Amino acid sequence: MVKSNIKAGVTLSFVSLLLLGIMPVISNSRPMEISALNFALYLSIWQLIFSTPVLLIEYKSSNRGIFSANLSSGLKKKTVLIILATGGMFGISTFLYVLSMEKAGTVSASIAIQAYPLFAILWETIFLKRKKSKAELLFTFLLIVGLYHLGTNGTWQIKGLSYWFIFALSVPFIWSVAHVIIKEVLDKTPITPAQVTFFRVLVSAIVIFLISASTNDLNIVADLVRNHSFQMYAMAMGFVYYLELIIWFYAVKHVDVSVASSIITPWPAVTVVLAIIFLHESIKNYQVVTLVIVFISVYGILLSGKKKRNAKLLESRRKIWN
Repeated sequence: MVKSNIKAGVTLSFVSLLLLGIMPVISNSRPMEISALNFALYLSIWQLIFSTPVLLIEYKSSNRGIFSANLSSGLKKKTVLIILATGGMFGISTFLYVLSMEKAGTVSASIAIQAYPLFAILWETIFLKRKKSKAELLFTFLLIVGLYHLGTNGTWQIKGLSYWFIFALSVPFIWSVAHVIIKEVLDKTPITPAQVTFFRVLVSAIVIFLISASTNDLNIVADLVRNHSFQMYAMAMGFVYYLELIIWFYAVKHVDVSVASSIITPWPAVTVVLAIIFLHESIKNYQVVTLVIVFISVYGILLSGKKKRNAKLLESRRKIWN
C-alpha cells in the first residue's frame, strides 16, 4: 500500500510538472488584443465550471469534507475569512501571472516564478522563527544572484534591471503569503482538495470580475463570450490550471511536499521547449545560465532543508532512546 501511494504521488508530481510547463505557453498563445485582465477573468470562470461537477460528486459521496464537519463557531468564521482572503489573493495573482507572461516574456516570467522558495524562506524566518542552515542560506544567496542576473537581462548592471521582471516576482510573493495563510485551514479542518480548489476559484472569479467591471465596459467583457477563438484559449488555460491545482493537492497527500517540489522544479525547462516550438521565441544565453543557476539553487534549498529535518528527527530519537 505504501509503495502504491508513493508511486501515485511521484506520478502525479510529474503530471503537475508538465501542466505547469504548458500553462505559460497557453497564456501567451491567446489573441493578444484581449487584455490580460479579461483573459484572467474568463480562465477563472472556466476553472469554476470545471471544478463544480467534481465538488458535487464529492458532496454526494461519503467523503463530504468540510460540509459534514462539526466546527466551532470561531473556527467557522476564521475558515470563511481565510477562504475569502486567500481566494482574493489568488485571483489577483492569476491576473498578475497572465500579465507577467505577456510583458516579461514566457521564459523570463517562468524563471521569475521560481523565486517562490525565496519568499517561503522569508516568511518562515520572520513569522515562524525558523533558523536556516548555512547550506540553505548559501543556496538562497545563489538563487538571488541568478534572479538578479536574469532581471538585468544578463548585464549585471542595475540600470538594466527589467521592471516587468520585478513585476513578475509579485506572483510567487502572493502565492507564498496565501499558502502560509491557507495552511491553517488545511491543518485544522477536514476540507478536501476539491473543496479548497472550488472555493479558491469561486472567490478568485468574483474578485477578478469586480476589478474588470470597474475598469472595463461590461458590454465589451460580455461580448467576449461569443469570441470563440479567445474562449478556446481561456477554456484550455482554465482546464489545465484547475487540473494542476487538483493534481498537486493529491500528489502531496501521497508524498512529502519536498519530494513533490523537487520533481516539479524543472517545469520552466518544459516551458522553454514549448515556447521555442509554438511561440517561436528565441532563448538568450543569459536565460539558459539563469535557468541552470535557479535549478541548482532550488534543489539545494530543498535538499538542505530535508537534511536539516532528518538531523533533527535523528536527534529527537536519540534523546528518546537515552
